[in-house]
Amino acid sequence: MLYYLFDYLDKMYDIPGAGVFRFLSFRAAMAVIISLFITLFLGKRIIALLLKKQVGETIRDLGLEGQKQKQGTPTMGGLIIISAILIPVLLFTKIDNIYILLMIVSTIWLGLIGFLDDYIKVFKKDKKGLAGKFKVIGQVGLGLLVGSVLYFHDDVVVRERNTGQTITMTHQSTIIDEIQASENTLYSSKDVKSTATTIPFMKNNEFDYNNLVSWMGDKEGKFTWIAFIIVVIIIITAVSNGANITDGIDGLATGTSAIIGAVLAIFAYVSGNTVFANYLNIMYIPNTGELMVFMSAFVGACVGFLWFNAYPAQVFMGDTGSLALGGIIAVFAIAVRKELLIPILCGIFLIENLSVMIQVSYFKYTKKKYGEGRRIFKMSPLHHHYQKLGYNESKIVTRFWIVGIMLAVLTIVTLKLR
Repeated sequence: MLYYLFDYLDKMYDIPGAGVFRFLSFRAAMAVIISLFITLFLGKRIIALLLKKQVGETIRDLGLEGQKQKQGTPTMGGLIIISAILIPVLLFTKIDNIYILLMIVSTIWLGLIGFLDDYIKVFKKDKKGLAGKFKVIGQVGLGLLVGSVLYFHDDVVVRERNTGQTITMTHQSTIIDEIQASENTLYSSKDVKSTATTIPFMKNNEFDYNNLVSWMGDKEGKFTWIAFIIVVIIIITAVSNGANITDGIDGLATGTSAIIGAVLAIFAYVSGNTVFANYLNIMYIPNTGELMVFMSAFVGACVGFLWFNAYPAQVFMGDTGSLALGGIIAVFAIAVRKELLIPILCGIFLIENLSVMIQVSYFKYTKKKYGEGRRIFKMSPLHHHYQKLGYNESKIVTRFWIVGIMLAVLTIVTLKLR
């Protein structure tokens, strides 16, 4: 909203400083600041309201240290995060941007599913919450929407390369020389529909979803959209569930999401900038630069929420927050065509998910074979395994963050490491 207001003031009245809203960097910085302010300001009031309404977490007795002290801690704190994301986004982004609209819808969609789950747990006193099948239906529904929009919408395009010009750089060239030279190989003015995405560690680093149905021969073009949407559904479901599972100890999911968000913001910026996209040899995707503002608000909201969610937590995000965070990360990565980097970037979510799958599968297998279920981990998800080993909760979270930062750096390096 403010973007349009100040753009109007700048064009009509030439007010000094009004034009600064045209710069992505300024709006991204403002989004971070405002989201932090909203989280800190709104957080206290929402926590006080939750305490007044006795919206406390019911803790299962898992025999973990410090677990009993968490009984009654307010939940549904995801409302703080969602508010701190959406308000700056509405203020500082171009709302008519298809990617921004898609991110807003995704945030609200999964936030509502998570809220319904928390509401049933807290107010209906049903520890199981929303039935798993209904969560999956909601995630699949969002996947259908996101996949359809990204595949069929006219504004979702990539820019063709200007293949008529090439620049040969020597091994003595500096990064600055390469970036300056890349201005001569900028993309053409032609935008095209494409189902290509980025493959890490490969020289010709693009994979086309058409290849998934290439065995159909001449009919492949008619069914590519089905393959694409199925992949989108799988990614959204897996990442949102991964974030949900990771949200088991204070600050773990929040801090991990902030780290992931910072990397995705960088991806949005370079993918939406012709010079950097050309230099890094990645697809230039028009209008995705605007997503950097959204992700800046996301990072600010996560960092601000840590003020209250760090050990010992004053509030839990609940499924309201965790499902939304995971969904945002998944949809964002797909939008900037970096979804194949998710196993690296979201490695913490992945290993948490796998630890549960391995534990359950092995338990069922050994129970069937030996008549008694056996376990690989002392407890799953993985963070509870380390708690059982006697590690302090803060130490587990900090070490997981360190691993998350290492994975984030590796993800960024894949842009040039081929």
